[in-house]
Amino acid sequence: MTVALPLAIIALISLADMMSSAAIHLGPLVALAPALTAAFAGPRTTALVGLVAVGAQELVDGFNGESMTNHIAQLAALVALCTAMVATSYVREHRNWQLTRLRSVADAAQRCILRPPPNRIGPLRLGWLYLAAEDEARIGGDLFATARGSDPSTRVIMGDVRGKGVAAIGEVSVVLGAFREGAHRCRTLPDLVDALEESVSRDIEEVADVETDLGEHFVTALMLEIPDQDPFAEVINCGHPPPLLIHHNHVTTLDFEHASPPLGLGGLPAAAQQTDSIPFAPGDILLLYTDGVIEARSPSGEFYPLAERLGSFSGSSPDALLRQIQSDLISHAGKEPADDVALLAIQRLPAGKHHVYEAHR
Repeated sequence: MTVALPLAIIALISLADMMSSAAIHLGPLVALAPALTAAFAGPRTTALVGLVAVGAQELVDGFNGESMTNHIAQLAALVALCTAMVATSYVREHRNWQLTRLRSVADAAQRCILRPPPNRIGPLRLGWLYLAAEDEARIGGDLFATARGSDPSTRVIMGDVRGKGVAAIGEVSVVLGAFREGAHRCRTLPDLVDALEESVSRDIEEVADVETDLGEHFVTALMLEIPDQDPFAEVINCGHPPPLLIHHNHVTTLDFEHASPPLGLGGLPAAAQQTDSIPFAPGDILLLYTDGVIEARSPSGEFYPLAERLGSFSGSSPDALLRQIQSDLISHAGKEPADDVALLAIQRLPAGKHHVYEAHR
């Protein structure tokens, strides 16, 4: 909306008042113009439109031969109204400025907690998608992160805390902080899971939203270690939905022989943790996701069939695949999902492409 509309209102009302009979007084309606301007413009523009309205009132009253008493009363009321509209516009603009600053700070804080993974890490190409359940939020109760190991290898976590939305960010920060510290320090994947279990059990109650969520707080997590050279990955599943493997356009749901309880429920010691090995050859894509994806319901109540839909997608890269999933998921649900949604697609690059990338870094 531009200032042309309020000015047009002033012109039309003034013209109509001058053309109407003396018994009809339309001039005071010019107050609509500054009132409308205050709804979308700043105080300076509102003041300018107010001055034009006052000038138009002077012109109309002079043309119609309005009595001095009536003229002064109308003019004083118009000036008072315009002053109030300028003040209203100032307050609204100041609050918008404050809100913009708060959003900027919140956005920076959320990005510090859930740092976007790089597009490439080691021999892997990554793509990610995050849809927070709450408006104006970038993250909620889902989490993922990557880190380089020392073998060399890449370590990955995909997780979901018990809560959702902004209230769960504190729990997410505990898990991600422990992962980023332990991924570089722990020698093996079981050691890393044990370190996360210790941190979550110790710290999560301090940051959890215990006032509105009185239940037990825990984190489901999928932990992976992907060697740079070997065509497989090691996995420990702590109560999380199993990943999907796309190999030559064939989709497989990866089931594991071993399982660990979710983090925060007093898990197994490192010596008792057992990893599962899954194939992960060059060109393959591993898709990690949270339950917000597969529990998204259609208007008729049907869950989203992620594994079935993947076979029909033609995306050959992680980003292209995730764009198709996002579009199809929203189409299935008929709206944005009601729960937090996170997906992480990991593709192992062929050896030649990996070396070319490393050479140009």
